[in-house]
Amino acid sequence: MEIFLDTANVEDIRRFARLGLIDGVTTNPALIAREGRDFREVVAEICDIVDGPISTEVISLDAATMIEEARMIAKLHPNIVVKIPATKAGYEALNVVSQEGIKVNFTIIYTANQAWLAAKAGATYVSPFVGRLDATSTHGSDLIAEIVQIFEIHGFVTKVLAASMRNEIYVKHAALAGAHIATIPPEVLDAMMESELTDVSLKGFLAEWEKLPREKREYFK
Repeated sequence: MEIFLDTANVEDIRRFARLGLIDGVTTNPALIAREGRDFREVVAEICDIVDGPISTEVISLDAATMIEEARMIAKLHPNIVVKIPATKAGYEALNVVSQEGIKVNFTIIYTANQAWLAAKAGATYVSPFVGRLDATSTHGSDLIAEIVQIFEIHGFVTKVLAASMRNEIYVKHAALAGAHIATIPPEVLDAMMESELTDVSLKGFLAEWEKLPREKREYFK
């Protein structure tokens, strides 16, 4: 399963890129607005840092304007993927721009039928919102598994991009359910790298090392 970073914060993207952990980035209007910077400037910086798919979203609600915006966004960089919401207008826009070769991340998906129809209309990625489903007593990982199974049965090449990863458990469940990608907020990816038991074990190893006489601790000479 690939990892995309779900943020528009350039410093967080640089930090995780240095670790070699991220394969792409997803943003949305709220994440871009939170940075308080020029949209094009932020997108250009992200594309310079990460050589992988970079998702950024249309903001209109009608199909005609979505199509216009998708075309403009797609011109910003070859790695750009245009996010289009799972509405009836979104399906219309998806049908048009996918035929023009524009890569689309069809987003805010809550049912397997939405994902199936998006794949049929040419979506590159579908983004089921796992965390929000779990908040309404539905298992988001079950939805991922259903979508993956449908795509495999019917030969769709569309990738399942699990979104709304609210903690590291969601990420693990997405991986077990067969998601091709999970887009993860920086704070969740940080948490995935840590364990209190790792810290305790390391402290114990070093405490034992300190018991060795100093003249016998010339480890790197």
